[in-house]
Amino acid sequence: MSSITIPSPVPSPADDAESIRKALQGWRADKEALVGILAHRTAAQRSGIRRAYAFLFREPMLNSFRQRLSRQYCGVSLDFWKALILWSMDAAERDANLVHGALRQRGDGDYVSVLVEVACASTPDHLVAVRRAYRALFACSVEEDLASSSAFQQPLKKMLVSLVSSYRYGGEGVDEDAAKLEACQLSEAIRKKEPHRDEVIRIVSTRSKAQLAATLRRYRDDHGTDFAEDIDSHCSSEFAKTLKSAVWCLTSSEKHFAEVIRHSIAGLGTYEDMLTRAIVSRAEIDMEQIKAEYRVRFKTTVTLDVVDDTSFGYKDILLALVGGEEEGAEIMPRCFP
Repeated sequence: MSSITIPSPVPSPADDAESIRKALQGWRADKEALVGILAHRTAAQRSGIRRAYAFLFREPMLNSFRQRLSRQYCGVSLDFWKALILWSMDAAERDANLVHGALRQRGDGDYVSVLVEVACASTPDHLVAVRRAYRALFACSVEEDLASSSAFQQPLKKMLVSLVSSYRYGGEGVDEDAAKLEACQLSEAIRKKEPHRDEVIRIVSTRSKAQLAATLRRYRDDHGTDFAEDIDSHCSSEFAKTLKSAVWCLTSSEKHFAEVIRHSIAGLGTYEDMLTRAIVSRAEIDMEQIKAEYRVRFKTTVTLDVVDDTSFGYKDILLALVGGEEEGAEIMPRCFP
């Protein structure tokens, strides 16, 4: 469920484009005006604004934003423009850019999470659109870039390639016999600390979300424990952690993204790129469910934590995308380990 609010009536794309152009004039852009427009428009409306902007001013709107980004030296301003650019992109274009950046990242980072999120928290048709956008933007396929990347080792690379290459059945049909058999296969692999088995990769990378959910229910019913809990108990490899993230993204994406948001702001400092990605990519999909999960698990709200850890225009755009939250009696004072 989307968390953004849309005004009524909505200005025309041309009027919004004119307002955005005006907000970009001068030494300091009017960030409040930019947030007030773009953070309160749907994906289709933002696409219309981009077309109107390019027609009126003979320049892509994102190029205007990137020019502003290139002149920023303050971290908070950089974070604002990066968030605004990502939000203004079409969803497939945005995810293609995120994947491309992840495949070229070196050293510490959460680039594996980016690949898993795009591959597993998307609909089958959206993932196809991402692969198509990636080819158009970078003259190469996601699969090819991933398979040739030196940042990933086997068997993790094999699973990631399988995930980004998949096209799952999108219906709700379930085969209970298959669920029983595959629940047993998953249990044996995890309890023997062999999560990288071929059958595990096949199940996670090819089964529909409904079928995988049925398999995990059968796993819990037959073995008395949750699959994700058993991964934590029996396995500690990067492959196992990635497998858990993939399963969560496929069956309970709100759990994964609540954890990503919390991790991005917990402790000293903030992982701004991680926080931006989670909020921007889910604002029009399941942010309401993420907020509910976050409240239950962490006894606080996404809003309160964003307010505590961000500032100025960056804070404003994130809060606009998160949407309103009521503070209940169960909210506890913020305390990170």
